[in-house]
Amino acid sequence: MPDTAVDRTTAVVVEARTVEQVVGRLREIGAGLPPADGVGVFNRLYLTVTEAVRDRLDGGRFADPSAVAELDVVFAGRYLRAVAADAVGQEPPACWRPLFALRAHPGVHPLQFALAGMAAHIQHDLPLAVVDTCRRRGCEPSDVEPDYHRIDRVLAEVETAVREQLMPGPDLLERAEPLTHLLGAWSVGAAREGAWGTVEALWELRHLPGAARALATALDGSVGLLGRVLLLPLGPGGRQGGRHGGGPEDGRSTGAAGGRISGQAPGHRTPVTAPAAAPATPPATATGARLPEARNRTADGAGPDAAGPAGTTGAAGAGAGQAQLECSGLPSA
Repeated sequence: MPDTAVDRTTAVVVEARTVEQVVGRLREIGAGLPPADGVGVFNRLYLTVTEAVRDRLDGGRFADPSAVAELDVVFAGRYLRAVAADAVGQEPPACWRPLFALRAHPGVHPLQFALAGMAAHIQHDLPLAVVDTCRRRGCEPSDVEPDYHRIDRVLAEVETAVREQLMPGPDLLERAEPLTHLLGAWSVGAAREGAWGTVEALWELRHLPGAARALATALDGSVGLLGRVLLLPLGPGGRQGGRHGGGPEDGRSTGAAGGRISGQAPGHRTPVTAPAAAPATPPATATGARLPEARNRTADGAGPDAAGPAGTTGAAGAGAGQAQLECSGLPSA
């Protein structure tokens, strides 16, 4: 089935069969969203990386450019379908729900939106896309693994530009400390290595569809939980009056500021309860923390250094620290 997306204003389904068409769809989606929209923030980041991969397909960078292109399209399709579901008032997968529900929250910094989108797309969508691509092409994951790791080098090349886009602006002094805390727990290399481990697990379970579905479902839920942690409001909008979490039993109604998040598209049905009673300013971490980096690789880019902080504290909580280490990275096939 071709990967599709739905235009927000016309609800017309548009197919994406090539990387160039994916780029076109990302541009269309971004054009229809205000600059501060959380989904729009991630969409701009994703567009930057997708264009970088596209521009390198014909330059001898990859051993099998056609496989990389197909993986890129299959991978992007999962995000485009999440956008399509949201546009028609349906719930996207659990890993994407926090980003779509909190996209207009005034207390969430753009960098947090980018991180939550990265987590959803890398830690959940990417391993499923690799497995789907291998099935479609009749190959083994080991056949695409070298090019999978070569993409890490592409991410390293665009990392500087992406960091400049997303680091705090005028509110630097107010939010730098908690944002540095979040950044210190993330590593592009660790995220993509973790995703490849999931690929191998899913591939071993390919003849046990029930077990494979159970693993994918658990992954979806755990990455969705991480998204809620990453989107914990850090700015003034996160400490308004009203209830702090604790909505109805279905967990749909309130955020940190009380009530449904404002500014969502009509018909939106995926509000998410923000984590309750967390401090607005987590303890500081090392001041040298940066946007997730794609560094510490071997000479041929065959594998990143998965080392990172031993855990986290503050808003994320001790239990979420390891999850943050395992669920991160720039969005790319």
